[in-house]
Amino acid sequence: MGRIGIPELLIILTIIIIIFGANRLPEIGRGIGKGIRNFKDATKEGPEKS
Repeated sequence: MGRIGIPELLIILTIIIIIFGANRLPEIGRGIGKGIRNFKDATKEGPEKS
């Protein structure tokens, strides 16, 4: 399987816009960003001490 290039990313973005609509994209982006940030914070902290 080859790498994902610009044409493939544009097709995926177009499908996402069709499914969710352009108005909801910022909300979805914020949610994904918060999830990534929470994941990074959790991995930095390491195991919690009791």
